[in-house]
Amino acid sequence: MKISEAGWLANEALYVRFQSTVRNRRGHFTGVFGLVNGLARDGKLTAEQERFRRANNDWYNAAYPDPSSVDPGVYDRELHPGAAAWFKSTSQDLIKRVDGYLEILAAHGIACCMMRSSDPGRIVYEDEYQIVVVPHEVGPGQPSPATIRGGDE
Repeated sequence: MKISEAGWLANEALYVRFQSTVRNRRGHFTGVFGLVNGLARDGKLTAEQERFRRANNDWYNAAYPDPSSVDPGVYDRELHPGAAAWFKSTSQDLIKRVDGYLEILAAHGIACCMMRSSDPGRIVYEDEYQIVVVPHEVGPGQPSPATIRGGDE
């Protein structure tokens, strides 16, 4: 099922995040946009994938606030270690566009999972569309992956 067909999202949890299934070199799970932007930086996208990425990144930039523009310290590694953005599940128009990013990751064999939670961590930023949280310590009550897409399909 595509995310764009998932009308159930708002009923499942308050927040949704799409991220890698493996930790990066800093020990965190890179989000879907970071994963695709990394492929672009490395010159690995096809021309069509790059057009999609650029057009949709521009759309997202116009559609909702960039937390680091509002609060330059929101992703500060010392102040907010591991800070990560989550969509509010009510932001359906923003979430639906993630499908194309997931398709790019799948084409490159990169697994990505959808996380759902009502309490993903300590909120350090919030607007009407999203939150940025410092994740809870690993343990009971942690969000768990809902759907795996990418290299395992």
